[in-house]
Formats: sequence, structure tokens, C-alpha cells
Amino acid sequence: MKMQVTYMFMIAVCDDEIRECLHLSKQIQTILEQLNIPHIIKQYNSGRQLLQAQEHFDIIFLDIMMRDIDGMKTAELFRQNMFDKILIFVSSSRQYVFDTFAFEAFEYLLKPIDEQKLRRTLLRCVSKASRHSEDYIIVSKDRQTRKLFLDEIRYFEIRGRLIEAHGKNPAFSWYEQIGTLENMLSDKDFFRCHKSYLLNLKYVDVYNKTEAILDNGEKILIAKRRYESFCTAILEYMRKNGGITAL
Repeated sequence: MKMQVTYMFMIAVCDDEIRECLHLSKQIQTILEQLNIPHIIKQYNSGRQLLQAQEHFDIIFLDIMMRDIDGMKTAELFRQNMFDKILIFVSSSRQYVFDTFAFEAFEYLLKPIDEQKLRRTLLRCVSKASRHSEDYIIVSKDRQTRKLFLDEIRYFEIRGRLIEAHGKNPAFSWYEQIGTLENMLSDKDFFRCHKSYLLNLKYVDVYNKTEAILDNGEKILIAKRRYESFCTAILEYMRKNGGITAL
């Protein structure tokens, strides 16, 4: 399992030519390592694989001429759900450059890709993505790596040896001790209101001595011995953000 709160860039490289996909991934990795920029690179050999991926990517390198689903169709489907991600098209031909404007392409790179141009492009990408970065954790289970944005998590729940993240996206679970996660998020407006729950105070609408009611109507238990500390945490959160009512 990997967890961190400093920003790590999630990058996808999609090309149906396996050697081309591997080569570009290695080029990107070499440059980012030289720049000491934390990153994870995932490789996909079809547009369908990319569209089915569960990861939240910051930067996507997308080949245009692919079998099955080409780069243009992949970009069209991708943009239906991911409006703010950086799309970089890759092609051996210039003929599609104007077509990519419809998908808000960040850059259009010609194969073979020039190392210096790729370096400049990555620096621009990192600069843009960093301005819009959010706190998150990186977790892994069964060879699947997931970026979980803290702002989207309502609460973490302990289930046996698993921690399950509940939020705006489908629940995701991984192996970890909730105490470790609690310590990591101690300054991120999360509070351990019960032995089984680590709660994002942002989503608490109302609360009483036994439970917190979230914005979606879910009820989270508050342990009796944690209630006073919970009230203190809520009051501190209200000073910064406002908007919570005690019953």
C-alpha cells in the first residue's frame, strides 16, 4: 500500500503499439525523475482500456491512430466525464492537429517525439496541474492503484482488516490500520468520531450526542467518549468554514 498527501502526478500513456507505448512511458519517466517530480505512469494499449481504468489521471498521452477505438473517439468519450484533465495527442501525422482543438488538447506531439519538446511540454503540464492540485492519498490493492481525493470522501470505515472509502465515487477498500490513516489526516479536517469511522467534517450537516448526519442523509455513529472532542473539532471547523448545526 502507498499513501501520501504531497502531490504525485498520475499519468496515462495510451498507444496500441506496445513498443511505442513503452518507449514514450520511459521517456516521460526519465524526464520526471531528472526533475525530481513524483509520478506514477500507467500504460494502456487501447482506448477501451483507458476508458475502463479506475484511476484519476492528471495527464493523458493519447495516440490518435489506434485500432478498435481511435484517439479522437477515445478523447470524445473521455471528455464526457473528465473535463479538466490534460490531454496530449500523439501522432506520426500533422493532419489531425486542428481536429484536436474540439477536445481542448493541451499539446500535439509528432512521432518520433523530440526529447526537448517533451520536456518543455511536461514542465508546462506540471505547472498547470499544480495550480489545480488537491489533497489526496494514493492507495493500492490487488495491483490496482487508486488516487482518492480527500475533498470527495465523506468518511472512511474500518471493516475487519480493510479500510473502505465512502464518497462521491463507488466505495474503494484496501488493507490498512485506521489509526495510521487518522494520523496522516490529522490536519485535513477528518475526525475519528468512532472506532470504526474517520469522518470528513465538511459533509456533516447536523449532529447530536450519538450521531452525525451527513449531507446525503447517512448517519455516522459518534462514540460517547469522543463526543466532546468531536464538538471541539466541529467548532474549529465552523470557525474556518461555518454552516453546521447541533441538535
